[in-house]
Amino acid sequence: MTGSATEILDGQREADLQRAARALLKEPLLTFDGPYADEFRLVRRHAAELRDWFERNVGWTLRTDADAARLRKTPGTLTDATHPAREASRTGLPFTRRRYVLLCLTLAALERGEAQVALGRLAEHVVLAAADPELVTAGITFTLERRDERLDLAAVVRLLLRLGVLRRVAGDEEAYVSGSGDVLYDVRRRVLAGMPAVLRGPSLIAAEDFEERLAEMTAPTALDSDELRFRAIRWKLTRRLLDDPVLYYDDLPDDELAYLTRQRGFITARINELTGLVAEVRAEGIAMVDPQDDLTDVRMPEQGTHGHITLLLAQHLARAEGPVTPDRLALRVRELAAEHGTFWSKTAREPGAEPALVEQALTKLEALGLAERTARGVVPRAALARYAVGNPVVRHTGDER
Repeated sequence: MTGSATEILDGQREADLQRAARALLKEPLLTFDGPYADEFRLVRRHAAELRDWFERNVGWTLRTDADAARLRKTPGTLTDATHPAREASRTGLPFTRRRYVLLCLTLAALERGEAQVALGRLAEHVVLAAADPELVTAGITFTLERRDERLDLAAVVRLLLRLGVLRRVAGDEEAYVSGSGDVLYDVRRRVLAGMPAVLRGPSLIAAEDFEERLAEMTAPTALDSDELRFRAIRWKLTRRLLDDPVLYYDDLPDDELAYLTRQRGFITARINELTGLVAEVRAEGIAMVDPQDDLTDVRMPEQGTHGHITLLLAQHLARAEGPVTPDRLALRVRELAAEHGTFWSKTAREPGAEPALVEQALTKLEALGLAERTARGVVPRAALARYAVGNPVVRHTGDER
């Protein structure tokens, strides 16, 4: 084989490996018949290399079989709530606290159930589980007596359909919600078994506090040597660079900052090699930029009314000299409506819509690491400076402008 042909094959293999890795980062649970079926086949083909990279660099395990590929991702920051589960619909609304509870109860019921289940029967099991006194004490109730409760269960089921845990055989969730019919599903037990992404099972955790339980479920083995401690730091930093829009140096403890200072080039080069993400290094921190612009669940700028308002508020915050209260931001939206309202939707121009519009914008800015809410108000973060727009300057050269 000629040298050029070998280079072409090597280039194709590297492209396929990168495509497989990016698919796992975007959708950590892939199925053979899902929307990423082609990428699933690439993951299976390069499973050994992918498994080695993820275990070595981030401490994530990769399980593959004929039905599914599951990358068990653990976030670098367990307290980050800016990337919630979302409805499998066009609106993509974030899951509420009750829907998260229903998701856990539904998974538990499916684990104990048969290979097929009707939605009505599944709902009965969830109602029984929701009657647990501890859930009732925590303010979680679920009786199926109200339409909004049935809508919550339908949203959970649709998420599991999208993930490939369930496969619809007959019926429709809308019919169940309206009380006019039922739905039958196949339960894909291998995919279901791969849902938990923890190092220790929840039943083995003695702690009662949620944050403590979460930390223990995801904690690595005892770090009783310098080598293990450095490895844990490398894993955490690489996870944050892969998952977070920007990693600020000020957010890191001294030991992690010192390690990143020494190993920044090595860590970012390894990420670039596998994923194609490019490191943008600034005085305040590092962002892994995606030239292909598809490894993100939150985009900015974005089209539409909400995207326009978010961008305008970002510009306003970037020029602010200190914290800005939400009330002041709502007033700013009212002012912007007078200037740009002809391009906005009718509901966004209605009086009283400003607080909701500000909340949507702040949710996005927080998720992107561009702003932070504090007791004194909203504080812009360093990366927001790229959205600052100065006043135009017109220079005259003779008769030309």
